[in-house]
Amino acid sequence: MDAALTKSPLTAFDKFKIADFKGFALLKLNKYKEAQEYYEQALASGLYTPQEAAEKERTLFRLAASSQQYAKAIEFGKQASETPSFTADDTAVMAQLYYLQKDCKDSAIWGDKAMAAERKAGEAPHENLYQFKLQCASDAGDTPTLKTNLVELIRLTNKVQYWNNLLRIERQDEREDHNLLMIYRIMYNTNSMVAGSDYIEMAQLLGDAALPAEAAAVLDKANQGGLIKDEQKERTGRLLASFKTRADADKKGLPQLDAEGQKNPAGELDVKLGEVYYGAGDYQNAVTAINRGIQKGKIKHLDEAYVYLGLSQTQLKNTADAKKAFDQLKTVPDISPRVLKLWSLYSEKLGTPLVGGVQG
Repeated sequence: MDAALTKSPLTAFDKFKIADFKGFALLKLNKYKEAQEYYEQALASGLYTPQEAAEKERTLFRLAASSQQYAKAIEFGKQASETPSFTADDTAVMAQLYYLQKDCKDSAIWGDKAMAAERKAGEAPHENLYQFKLQCASDAGDTPTLKTNLVELIRLTNKVQYWNNLLRIERQDEREDHNLLMIYRIMYNTNSMVAGSDYIEMAQLLGDAALPAEAAAVLDKANQGGLIKDEQKERTGRLLASFKTRADADKKGLPQLDAEGQKNPAGELDVKLGEVYYGAGDYQNAVTAINRGIQKGKIKHLDEAYVYLGLSQTQLKNTADAKKAFDQLKTVPDISPRVLKLWSLYSEKLGTPLVGGVQG
């Protein structure tokens, strides 16, 4: 082609073909910047057929993107996107290019297009498309959009880090101890609680709810994970000793509490019995007691009854029954909407392995 350029006279078509062939050869030699230059020359001639022009625009789109010429890549991408050869992956690259240009609005538009194309093809959306939206929402301080995208990322990946981020946001907005403990239970059961202070607070809330065995188990896990700081160890040790003493007393009183629960026409004692059984690791008796209590009715916190029933069934590997229990939370009239949404998401992902961990 270099030799051909020395021949004269050269027609416009000759120059077009030389530029096109040189672009092709340089692309095969992995000389992308030079290939882009000659393809641009060939495209500017206007001598490609419409189909050929569309193919070259897509090629130039990819070449410009790979060489970090974001603005130029976007222009080629917009032209190439009108053709059938433009793929879902190409659309996802457009979302990334706009994101790198700090154009969150257009990044979201192209991200939605890419996800729609991936779903249409029967594929799961790419995780990074949600991450672009997540970062944009975080930068803008848009908490509702941030939470929406974290929920979608959990649905897509079930990664612990996304559970951690979502639950920390929800916890910050919660002021009622009953609901706060509900959120901590999800953090605990998704392995997304990484701060020793969170374990301590959860244990104290459990202790206040007369569930010392479960409180002791929470602190034991924090100790085993090395999450308790030196300045927290003395206080944590005292709490743990107190909870274990109370838990031993509860365990000794289980037969009497069981007998009282069976005689009582209201279900409150049975549910409390089930919660104590759960803390003691006796999940089958927990299921039996809580189901008995639910059938009787007159339960102060029906949401807790269904949560502990679901958690007990989960421990017994009865995933379908656990989901049924969590689904019943929708029937509780005074349940917190935030708590209901979080437990519904937890139930939705039951049976799907958690992925990864989070940094403390």
